[in-house]
Amino acid sequence: MTIAIHHNPDCGTSRNVLEIIRASGIEPVVIEYCKTGWTRPQLIGLFAAADLTPRTALRTTRSPAADLGLLDEGVDDEALLAAMLEHPVLVNRPIVCAPKGVRLCRPSEMVLDLLDRWPSGPVYKEDGGVILDENGKRPGSA
Repeated sequence: MTIAIHHNPDCGTSRNVLEIIRASGIEPVVIEYCKTGWTRPQLIGLFAAADLTPRTALRTTRSPAADLGLLDEGVDDEALLAAMLEHPVLVNRPIVCAPKGVRLCRPSEMVLDLLDRWPSGPVYKEDGGVILDENGKRPGSA
């Protein structure tokens, strides 16, 4: 199974998702999109596959979105896409592509639905919350 992660190593959630994938026994293709940038077709395809719009994929915190005036609801999708192409960090992360689908994995436990085999527990969120307990089960599950 091939999995790709559009990854920003400066992001705790992105680092955590990468580690969850690796702990499941898969070495993913890691795409550091802040270095490589995006293409318009790539973004349109990722957004369509993940059921996102440019607005829902826009990273609004710790990004230049506010300074660029992108938080105004009147900014259309074309303007958002153009800004994302110029400033790759504006795309929220991580976006994971797997045979089971494409998903913005925020919060990090969203990646579990894309994995055939979960890592053995315990697995924690970047803030210390439990994703999988020591038995490899989600908290509160039977």
